[in-house]
Amino acid sequence: MKWSHLLNLIGNEPIFNSTVLISGPVDSTDIRRQLSRWVCTGRLIQIRRGLYTLTDTYRKKTPHPFLVANMMKRASYVSLQSALAYYGLIPEYVPSVTSVTTGRPETTSTSIGNYIFKHIKTAWFHSYKNIELGERQSVFVASPEKALLDLLYLTPGSDDLNYQNELRLQNVEALDLVRLTHLAQESKSHKLLRATKKIVLFVQEQQE
Repeated sequence: MKWSHLLNLIGNEPIFNSTVLISGPVDSTDIRRQLSRWVCTGRLIQIRRGLYTLTDTYRKKTPHPFLVANMMKRASYVSLQSALAYYGLIPEYVPSVTSVTTGRPETTSTSIGNYIFKHIKTAWFHSYKNIELGERQSVFVASPEKALLDLLYLTPGSDDLNYQNELRLQNVEALDLVRLTHLAQESKSHKLLRATKKIVLFVQEQQE
């Protein structure tokens, strides 16, 4: 494969999987070897096995960190602190993109960012939506309520009032308290129900 051919195929993509290049009657070994050469010569960045982005010189669209996270693990969606910060519900800068997955947990550092994947049960893998981030980059992100519940669910001691104070929740009017309570009840987690009741009381006090 020539470089010009690659650019014609994926030049408008912010990130791509090598599987799009090796379908059909092609020599997959040769293509993988060529991809490795382009990584070595600084034309491509390998994010992980099979996942690449063009370097700044050739890239037309910068991949959003949420898109990278989605593509690193297909069975995942952005949640926890990253989603809460995206919705403006917490003030902290989040240095890593945090996601949940039904697959194995993983923490990965790449040349274009740091990514954390937390494992959840299949039954708790829901209440996310497809969000358009611009430049035709759409990603799966937890709803505000599910992002908060995912964090509470996966954090030891999250039903403690001190922990919830440390979250420094803001813009709480963005939370649907009925939806939040319903999701907590669906979880059948006593800890999550206790934590949710305290969150609801906090939000109601802020709205008075």
